[in-house]
Amino acid sequence: MSLRSLALLSLCVVLAACSKINQENYSRLKSGMSKAEVEQLLGTPTECSGALGMTSCTWGDQQSFISVQYAADKVLMYSGQGLQ
Repeated sequence: MSLRSLALLSLCVVLAACSKINQENYSRLKSGMSKAEVEQLLGTPTECSGALGMTSCTWGDQQSFISVQYAADKVLMYSGQGLQ
């Protein structure tokens, strides 16, 4: 394995270990938190959509994610999958 490949692999492992999409941060979520508080905890969402005062935002990918539903920018419900 070349030095460049080894460095790239090491970087990927470090970045994966630093992910904010984990069980510890999921357990810190609470109903009623503001959208700003959630984004401070989890970072910028991967995607958001909404209508009529309701918003749904997701962090992560199809295998490991946290999804938060807001009503008037306050956490209404949240769920997660594949968290470690």
